[in-house]
Amino acid sequence: MCTLEARGWVATHVHSYEESVYILDGEAELSTGEGVFKLRAGDYGLIQVALPHSWRASPSGDARWAQMMAPQPRSRFGGDTYFVDDPPQELKGQVIDVRDPRTRSFGHIEPSNMDVSRQTQDQLAVSASMRTALLVYSGITVKMMLDGELGAQHSTMFMVQYDPNGVAGQHDHPFEETYLILDGEVDATFDGERYRMAAGDIGFAGVGCVHGFSNPADGAVRWLETQAPQPPARYSYRFARDWDYLRKQTGVTT
Repeated sequence: MCTLEARGWVATHVHSYEESVYILDGEAELSTGEGVFKLRAGDYGLIQVALPHSWRASPSGDARWAQMMAPQPRSRFGGDTYFVDDPPQELKGQVIDVRDPRTRSFGHIEPSNMDVSRQTQDQLAVSASMRTALLVYSGITVKMMLDGELGAQHSTMFMVQYDPNGVAGQHDHPFEETYLILDGEVDATFDGERYRMAAGDIGFAGVGCVHGFSNPADGAVRWLETQAPQPPARYSYRFARDWDYLRKQTGVTT
């Protein structure tokens, strides 16, 4: 989680890792080689490895965002951050325009984008395609935000929504996941430990951590999720239920 106070700024710098950012509150200008972008709540973007960039908060208030760094910064190298010269010219900040084909590393998402009934072309800000597609199953809706198609190499970032009674069974992955709860509450289990997570809570599942979620409330729960490294093309999920079934079928005990 990052907070930049009103009128605060971070000089031009580069990292040896990529960053995925999602604006939670306030407004900030992010300057990159592609231009100066005025980011507001709901905007997200990718800062690629070694891309010079700087931050400046609005004078009207603090800016706060969630940030994913992959691979992890190395403390023995001072966090892998290196300050460099400013760009040769300062451009005027531009609001993220998701319809502009030149907007290559940024996007915007609203809670309404998770509503299956509002996915017709006349209700979408951008042309309908796989970039606007929702993955819907067992009361769960997933909307990809940052992945390889937008240039990410080490991580993914996406929005997840569980409807009432939505459930994801116990499973694990060959990668790490983080969860930032934005709205509602969810019952979560991590390696047998149960938690009730609410807005503002953050969860983490490391490689091999068996975890699952269920929505016990009458309303939807929504969270921001990241994965690193990026999932493999196959076998990214290992559901305990499936392997328990095999154990029963074969009669093998351990």
